[in-house]
Order: sequence, then structure tokens, then C-alpha cells
Amino acid sequence: MATLKQKDEAYSARDIQVLEGMEAVRKRPGMYIGSTDQRGLHHLIYEIVDNSVDEFMAGHCTSVSIEINQDGSVLVEDNGRGIPVDSHPVTGMTAVETVMTTLHAGGKFGGKAYAVSGGLHGVGASVVNALSDYLKVSVLRDNKVYTQEYSKGHSTTELKVEPLSSNLEGTTGTRITFMPDTEIFGEPVYDFSILTTRFKEMAYLNKGLEIRFKSEWHKNRWPGNQVTYYFEGGISSFVRSLNQNRGMMHPDPIYVESQVENTRVEIALQYNDSFSEFVYAFANCINTEDGGTHVTGFRSALTRAINDYGRKQKLIKDTEPNLAGEDTREGLTAVISVKLTDPQFEGQTKNKLGNPEARTQVETVLGEALQIFLEDHPRDARAIIDKCMTSQRAREAARKARDLIIRKNAMDGGGLPGKLADCSEKNPELCEIYLVEGDSAGGTAKMGRNRAFQAILPLWGKILNVEKARPDKVVAHDAIRAMITAIGAGLDEEFDLQKLRYHRVIIMCDADVDGSHIRTLLLTFFFRHMGALIEHGHLYIAQPPLYKITAGRKEHYIYNENEREEVLEQLGNKRNVNIQRYKGLGEMNADQLWDTTMNPEFRTLLQVSVNDAALADETFTTLMGDVVEPRRNYITTHALEVKNLDV
Repeated sequence: MATLKQKDEAYSARDIQVLEGMEAVRKRPGMYIGSTDQRGLHHLIYEIVDNSVDEFMAGHCTSVSIEINQDGSVLVEDNGRGIPVDSHPVTGMTAVETVMTTLHAGGKFGGKAYAVSGGLHGVGASVVNALSDYLKVSVLRDNKVYTQEYSKGHSTTELKVEPLSSNLEGTTGTRITFMPDTEIFGEPVYDFSILTTRFKEMAYLNKGLEIRFKSEWHKNRWPGNQVTYYFEGGISSFVRSLNQNRGMMHPDPIYVESQVENTRVEIALQYNDSFSEFVYAFANCINTEDGGTHVTGFRSALTRAINDYGRKQKLIKDTEPNLAGEDTREGLTAVISVKLTDPQFEGQTKNKLGNPEARTQVETVLGEALQIFLEDHPRDARAIIDKCMTSQRAREAARKARDLIIRKNAMDGGGLPGKLADCSEKNPELCEIYLVEGDSAGGTAKMGRNRAFQAILPLWGKILNVEKARPDKVVAHDAIRAMITAIGAGLDEEFDLQKLRYHRVIIMCDADVDGSHIRTLLLTFFFRHMGALIEHGHLYIAQPPLYKITAGRKEHYIYNENEREEVLEQLGNKRNVNIQRYKGLGEMNADQLWDTTMNPEFRTLLQVSVNDAALADETFTTLMGDVVEPRRNYITTHALEVKNLDV
């Protein structure tokens, strides 16, 4: 079990350290949970679940159960030691009331009760309490049940003590039920998919921990409202799952787990036949999306180990340059997990690890493990290095192609694509570019646009499926090259948001099957090669109308089937009702396209975002990759979800 075992010390009120009082949580909840939208609502659940996971990492818990009740209240239960209930030496209250009502009070600061914790500030339980209309905690320990109730951060009852029933004798744990305050969050709306993804991720990162999730609130909203996650393979199982729809370069993930001083390092990696890198990094089970020192150590060890082995075995000739870092990471899927006693995160969001020792620790552990693997598996090692060298050649070809584009643009005097109708505004923050399917629709868009701030780039021919193409082929594709040049921020590792020429990049395709296909191809390109565009909220999808309903002199533009039925119902049996189905943008004249799809006052734009990178990666691989069977299964599974299909 990949946990840090503790010495057999009593877990008592003295382990609960008070740093300061709890103030302003209800006044400024965003400072503590990020927001008061759905993400903040989910964060309340995560805070309580993280406390249970901390108990697991300390070696005192094996299962966590989460349940959302029909009324929107949430129950989290574990079989850990139970929050201490004796009197706290500083506050004079019981330890459990101190934890629930005092900000920065917990067992995570002194390092005795928890050597490893995902909690950075120790504010979890108290903040959830402060933002809940009602909260009840039940602690099982010493063959007794201790119960106390709270509202909006304050206790409403004394701590009640009852003997534990005989059938539960010897049981320990903590049970917390809370109802988020509707004054702050409105009526609770939970996303089953987002929650299950988080719980599954936690189970992967803590092999041997069972996480059960059930939602009565989703019973009539989601097919199948309960799941259980348990992975003996831990992050190796995680990597296998991420790679399930790809061809493998070696049959099993390379896995290493080691204790270095006070840090537990755990890494799993596996090469596949794709052209994308996917590295998932965690520190104390917190997803460090912006990387940090542990990722730096991982990359350094990987590049050095592969180059050293390649030189030693003469697979890389003396006349050839070393493989670059990006060459050794093409087609790599990896999960890095470090568990530290004193994690230092950069920023309140905890997205980047700053501990300098983590770099050396990860680099040492992975370097030794890779050296052993490569020497013990020469055939797999040869396949990996061959792939890396192929990547090197493709990247060099892509670099030369990009340089050629830059030189050609300089000679052309400005370098913008000939088909681009640019805008007159020079401030990128005020500018937007429409990527339009086909010359016909592009011509209509050019006539209907506001030339001051709207640019139009018609896309011609079939867009390349970048999921199946190496970087040099991507750069060589005419339409993609035109997009790269027009957007102006570069590609892949060289992508620079500071050079972005338009702060809104808008995909505008026909509302039919071909349009959906082109839109998916474009989304795949942006996700794989301009990810920062999505991450920073610059990519959008235009929503052209599906129908125009004319009744007398009145025209109604309809964007979905439900709206169509509502309008027709409102019109009743009125005569002279004409329904026009728009098959493509080219069927609208310039004024209609402006009024419905391009006018900022009336248009609807969908902002593209990625809530879960792992799920997005899997989806793009399934839909756009080489393996047919997963795509067939996906289509079969989701076919009934399609509401309207033109063939």
C-alpha cells in the first residue's frame, strides 16, 4: 500500500493547532473555495472527502462513502480514527467543535497527526460548515457516538454522547452531513460526471482505498446513480486506463515507488503510438495542473536516461545530436504522484508545486528506475528510442516548415494569408476572427461582418485530422498553416499568448453532419496544438440558427428543437406559417448571418473549456484516433442521445 505509516501515537486534542479565528468566510466565500458557482459547490464535497483521504494516507482508513441526498444535502463517511472529542487546550472547546468552527484549526500543521495531507491551509471543515445552512457531525470512537449540529459556522447543540450499539462495537470513523446554504449557492446543482471523475482519480492515486459514491439527487437525472472505485494497481491502472484506446509500445507501464527522506515518490509511464504527450502530476493528491518541481525532475530524468542508454547502445550515433525533451515525450502517458510532509504550492489555487527538493527526489528515483528498465528490456528500449528519433526528425522537419513560412511571409510583406479578410482594429483584446467553413459561407460572412473588429478566414478543403498526423504534416497542411499565421501566436511549445492577434477565435460551421465533423477536426487541432487558447478562454463556437419560421411579416430564428416547438405552439393554428431549415451558412444572406450569428448584441457563442483534461484526451483519442473498436463502441453507446440528425 503506497501510504506513509505513522508511529502509534495517540491522536488527541493536542494535535489540533489553532492559528486564527474564522472570519469573513460567508462574506467572501470565493477567497476560500474559489467561487460560489457549481465548482464551489463541488469544492465543499472535496474538502470533506480530502480529510478522509488524509486519514487513509496516514494509514488509518480504508474506505470513504459519499452520498448526495434527494434534497441536495451531502453525506461523507469514513472508517478512520474519528475526529478527537476531548477538550482543546487553547480554545476550551471540544476538539471536534474547534475543527468545525475555527479557521486554520486541524491536525495538519504540526506534522504529528498527519505526515502527509492534501490540505494546505487547514480550513476545509470549518469553511464547509460556515457555508452550510445545516451541518451535523457524528464521531465514532471509544465505543461511543459523539454528535453535534451546526448552522452557518456556529454550533446549535452541545456535543451529545451515546453508547455505540453492540453490532458496531470497536468501529471508528467520522460521518458529516451538510446542506449548502442556498443564500450563497442558490439551489444546489451537482454534476455527476465531474464528481465521479474526481473520485475515480482519488482512488487511482491511493491504491487500496475504496471510494463509494451514490446520488439520490441524480436518480432521475443520470443513468446509473452510484459507482464504486478501488484500484490495487493504483497509478499503473490509471495509465492503463488513459492508454486503453491506443497502441502500446511496451505491454506494461513502467512503475516505480520509493521513499526518499520524507517524500513518497510514485511514477507510472507508458509509451503509445500517438503523437501527443499526456503527463498528469499530483502532489499530496492535488492535481498540479501547472506542473512544478516534480514535473521538472521527471522530464530531466526521462531525457537523460533515454539519451544515455541510446549513446551506450550506439542507437544514437556520435554524429547525431541528443534527443530533446519534447522528442522523448511524444506518445508518452505518465502519472507522477509525490506525497510530502510540507508541500509548498505556488498561489492559492495550488496548481504548481514549489518544493525544490522534489525535483532532485523525482529525478533520482525515476533515473534509476528507467536505467534498470531499459537495460532489462532491450527490445522495448529499442522501440522507444526509435520512436523518439522519429519524433526528432519530424520536429526538425516541422521547424524547417515553420521557418519557411516565416521567411515567405516576410518576403510577401506582412505575411497574412491571402484569404484572410482582416479587421481594422489593432488591439487584440477587441478583435475576433471567424474560422468559416468554405468559401461560399466565408464570402457571406465577409459581407455581413463588422469590419472594425471582425476578421474572416474561410477554410477550404478537408481539414487534417491531427490525431493521426506528425507535426511536420500538420504544419504542411495549407488550411492549418493559414490558421497558424492568422492567429499569430505560434504552435505547440512555441505558442505564445502575448502574440495572439485576436482574443476571440470563433469556429463557425454549418449545422449539419459535415459541419459537425469539421468542427470536431478543428477542436482536435486546437486541443492538441494550441491548448493554451482553450485554457485561457479564447476559443468559441458560433451558434447559427437551425430554422427560420415566418408567420406573416414576422420572422423567428430558431436555434434548437425545443425552441422550435415552443414558437410553433405560440403561433397556434395561424395560417401562412413557413418553416425553413438551414442546411448551411451559405443559405443565409449577409444581413441574416449578421443578425443571427455575428452581432454581439444578439448572437450566442459557446466558450470552449476543458474541465477534465484526462477525459478530453480520452474522448479525442476515441473519436479521432486509429483504433476503430472504441469509436464504434462510443457511437453505439451514445447514438440514442442524438436529438436531430440530417443524412
